[in-house]
Amino acid sequence: MAREFIVPGRMITGSGALDMAETALGSLGKKAMIVTDQVMIQLGNCAKVETALKNQGVDYTIFAGITGEPTDVMIHTGLKQYQDEHCDFLVALGGGSPIDSMKAIGSLVVNGGSINDYMGKVIDVKMPPMAAIPTTAGTGSEATQFTIITNTEKDIKMLLKGQVLMPTLAIIDPQFTMTAPPKITAATGLDALCHAVEAYTSRKAQTMSDTFALSAVKRIFQYLPVAFHDGKNEEARVEMSVAALEAGIAFNNASVTLIHGMSRPIGALFHVAHGLSNAMLMKVCLSFALEGAYDRFATLGRAIGVAAAEDSDNAASEKFLEAVVALTKELETPTLEEYGIDKETFFGVIEKMAHDAMDSGSPQNTKRDITQSDVEKMYKELW
Repeated sequence: MAREFIVPGRMITGSGALDMAETALGSLGKKAMIVTDQVMIQLGNCAKVETALKNQGVDYTIFAGITGEPTDVMIHTGLKQYQDEHCDFLVALGGGSPIDSMKAIGSLVVNGGSINDYMGKVIDVKMPPMAAIPTTAGTGSEATQFTIITNTEKDIKMLLKGQVLMPTLAIIDPQFTMTAPPKITAATGLDALCHAVEAYTSRKAQTMSDTFALSAVKRIFQYLPVAFHDGKNEEARVEMSVAALEAGIAFNNASVTLIHGMSRPIGALFHVAHGLSNAMLMKVCLSFALEGAYDRFATLGRAIGVAAAEDSDNAASEKFLEAVVALTKELETPTLEEYGIDKETFFGVIEKMAHDAMDSGSPQNTKRDITQSDVEKMYKELW
């Protein structure tokens, strides 16, 4: 069966990528809006992008209104600035939130309306050129046709999709990840692991996505602990940047499954960062998913060297799960309780979260058949 495989229009990766990308960046338009946050400005990362634009004679304005995970309110504020400043292309600098925000803003530039209008629809509108510069090795948003925006009226995270959301240019320069603190390194790295594992074990997996997913899983197990314990290790940062890109390309073409489906409602209602809520869910969700894809999880176990060729698929799968759990512990992933979420409040919204999770469609990509009651049970198992 024929399958389509989608990647960014152009990717420039490795140390010095921003310098190499200057000409490409300058060719996107005459005035950019840099979508970022205050942390990127304070760290001096935004100044580096400003210099690259200045070197090409490109004017710019900075929208640093992304405070946490993006909401519809932030998107419409950014859109107003883009229009008021007469910009003609977008540059996102930051983690998944600024990149997702850039995509959402871009989708409204020509078409107008509200970002909430696109819930449940495929976005297919004219877009301005977009450049994505990730500063964390995790979300993979620089290589996907997805954006996640919170609808503040309904208290839900909207998973929005459309090929037009794929950035025109992706610049993956590990210099920007060197400043990420250990907790961010851990959460974003485990997010990338979720992307790769879910892509590989998805009903929508294909040969090309498998290639990227397997490579990403191997890199992450080798280099994420190093980057966590020694943030100045350039080799680990470079390899994790590549792994996040590989994982992004993989899930962009094979989709995500149960973990992401259950993670979004936790983020929407309890404001847990996306990568962290994914990490909290990994043990419970993968324990459920094993039964439907022992062969796939076994391959992952053998790929990272925790399972032997002579192990049965069931045994190799269990060894992979044990390795995932050990990694989350090494990276000091908190439980919901340790994070400070009230149990009674959490249990009071389990039915809503399970409904919203299933409504997103992601859990149904899991190879094992799944129902809303299964999701409710897994939420309860987090305590």
